[in-house]
Amino acid sequence: MVRGLVRGVGAGLVPAALVVGMLTGCSKPEPRTLPVVDAESGQSAKGEKGAKGEKSAGEGAAKTAKKAGTVGGSGSPCVLPVTFDLAADWKPEAMKNNDTFGALTAGPVTLVCEIDAKPAGNIGFLRVWTGTSGGDDTRKALEAFVADESKDRDKVEYTETEAGDFSATEVSYLNTNEFLDEPKKERALAVTTPRGVVVLHLGGFDTEEHEEMLPAYELAKKSLRKA
Repeated sequence: MVRGLVRGVGAGLVPAALVVGMLTGCSKPEPRTLPVVDAESGQSAKGEKGAKGEKSAGEGAAKTAKKAGTVGGSGSPCVLPVTFDLAADWKPEAMKNNDTFGALTAGPVTLVCEIDAKPAGNIGFLRVWTGTSGGDDTRKALEAFVADESKDRDKVEYTETEAGDFSATEVSYLNTNEFLDEPKKERALAVTTPRGVVVLHLGGFDTEEHEEMLPAYELAKKSLRKA
């Protein structure tokens, strides 16, 4: 599959040379000095860009996304039982019954909003699913969602957590669908509101895209509140 997006890759960090003082006696070599790298931008003190392949595990989630508005409230592109903050350049669009995915259901929920990451430079969506019922069992609702959304999966891990004002259940897993080029990471969380269950799901073109979009997902998660 030819991907429609070419991402620039910065040059790798080059550690400073080890300076050895050739002194008389038993003097020790001076310790090597590594450039100081800013965790947000990947820039060293000398302006060197860290190579994408050198990112440590989970670095994407450690970054923070810049807030640029909210979605979910009256007057927003998607009117939802919840509201949450949007990352810069992510574009929400309401899914209605006559839209492509309007009638698609997963377990007890229906797709109602897609937030597109392409304007921000990534291939993927943060999707919002809602159901008119579901009780208070977020684990059960999320299990039903995952079972339908990804029938073939591996490394499934559920955790009980907090999402803004809500108690939530969150899941991470590898989607191993046979039609994929390779397994890819996905993540979702479920909360219950007076208006029913809400599921936030982050997929992505592949695992790399998923990792790069995690800051936007984490921004939505921590800012989640009743509409």
